[in-house]
Amino acid sequence: MRCVGIRHRYGWHSLRTGSTLKARAYIRIVAAAGVFAALCGLARWFGRTGGTASQFPWYSIVPPALAIILAFLTHHVIFSLGVALTIGGLLSTVPAAAGHAGAWAQGLGAVGSHLGSTLSNKTNLLILSFIPPIFTMVEIIMASGGFLGIVAWLLRRIRSTKSAQLATGLMGMVCFIDDYANAIIVGSMMQPITDRFRISREKLAFLVDATSAPVSGLAIVSTWIAYEVGLFADVSKQLGLGKTGYAMFFDALGFRFYCLLMLAFMFAHILLGRDFGPMRAAESRTHNGNGPETSDGRSAATDALSGRAINALLPLGGLVMFHLTGLWIDGGGPSKLAGISSLVSADYWREVIGSAQHSNHMLLFAALFGIAMAVLCGGLSGSLRRAALPGCVWRGIKRASLPAVVLTLAWSLKSSCDALDTGQFLTGLLAERIPPHWFPPLLFIVACIVSFATGTSWGTMAILIPTALPTAFALDGNTYGLTTMISLAAVLDGAIFGDHCSPISDTTILSSTATSCGLLEHVQTQLPYSVTVAAAALLCAYIPCALGLQSIWGLGLAVIVVLTVLFALGRRANRQDSDTHPLGR
Repeated sequence: MRCVGIRHRYGWHSLRTGSTLKARAYIRIVAAAGVFAALCGLARWFGRTGGTASQFPWYSIVPPALAIILAFLTHHVIFSLGVALTIGGLLSTVPAAAGHAGAWAQGLGAVGSHLGSTLSNKTNLLILSFIPPIFTMVEIIMASGGFLGIVAWLLRRIRSTKSAQLATGLMGMVCFIDDYANAIIVGSMMQPITDRFRISREKLAFLVDATSAPVSGLAIVSTWIAYEVGLFADVSKQLGLGKTGYAMFFDALGFRFYCLLMLAFMFAHILLGRDFGPMRAAESRTHNGNGPETSDGRSAATDALSGRAINALLPLGGLVMFHLTGLWIDGGGPSKLAGISSLVSADYWREVIGSAQHSNHMLLFAALFGIAMAVLCGGLSGSLRRAALPGCVWRGIKRASLPAVVLTLAWSLKSSCDALDTGQFLTGLLAERIPPHWFPPLLFIVACIVSFATGTSWGTMAILIPTALPTAFALDGNTYGLTTMISLAAVLDGAIFGDHCSPISDTTILSSTATSCGLLEHVQTQLPYSVTVAAAALLCAYIPCALGLQSIWGLGLAVIVVLTVLFALGRRANRQDSDTHPLGR
């Protein structure tokens, strides 16, 4: 009887569990195939009825849609991007001559061409060259005890999971200069602290991602501002608006509902201590003893509180100051300096940063300077052994290899989408023949879809700003009015939404890498929060404000709705002693 019981328990039960898992996997595959087929069918039908099929092919949506569905289905991002890139290359030549072997060969050649153009693009190479040095600097700071020193200092002041999350959010607000630097620095530095308080890596990745692109996109001094202002200036010149790009940026600032609401949501959910969806499950799982471990295999809660905070503060401070100084010199700051008062003038810094032409170079040089400072500080303090440096460099390069490969494939996929006119197809499909007051909300939806599908905020801005804003201007009666100003914000915010939560987005990839969180786990836990905020911004702010409601009232209404959702759906994670130090006092 005992043997029968054991066989029943470990035999039939295991078989039943395996059958259940196989059934669930089969259902997921069928559902994913159904969604993909439905998307293709709708794109083909709407493309024909909307008149865009004659200009741009409906199958241009296949590569990004396939990448996203495969990523969710297989949990292998590189495989998903590789398949989507290959299909994109084939679609560029095969549909016109499917029966010719030469067309298939040319399609495969197009894949190599997209990869080649990505790796030969100077801007892409500068971004890729920035990632290994910044990770190497982080490894050197860790080896010299710099982060442990900061952790020890913060742990004397952070006494709860709530204060640890607030500290992460506030640090993300402070690191506003660049979204890449924000994600890498804040994620790497706060990971030991959040591990110690048994905060899930998924939550840390969300906090980092929620303060990278949204903060950099809103900041009047950042590496984003020159790009945004440059696009606005071109449109202003094209339409004869007589306004500077900065003036248009500030006109749109009051309508940046998604970014502002995301920051409000982040701090509200921290203060209320409520989570919902996959994030709550991740938090409960971590606090029930399945928490993350540090890189050396020990629990983060048992790390020794030793180290020198100065070994981290000086290199990080030097990185930021070098970056700012480089942008100041590159933007002609010395020649534009009218006096000491200019250094505290927002207008002065906006003009200087906006004039900088080599912001990516400055990022690379700042990272190299940060490495030099980290080595110097560690050596002078005696806490960094010279023999440890090769290991730090190797670990930095190793940590940078995965995001570098994924970024290369994501950029190549974007190049493939550009060749297929994916963005133009979506824009023409969704933004034709609508009333003026519906154009900004619809434009926000279009920007969300394009950016999520392509994984790039800057690419979405480059597609939509030159094409959609002239339409908004025409719908506004050929005047620079409310529809045009809200449309400016709708493009910027919609572009950041997709960049914020797409599995093929560069900032999403960097946020998950810097926090040692799985990319798909990060996307799955963050997506419900991003969609909630985007829906509240659309329904409570963009639509009412396009109809004439003042922006402050629209934002206030959206905040009330978000708080209501948190109270209605949110629950506290199943944790013990969540408001005290995890190890006791």
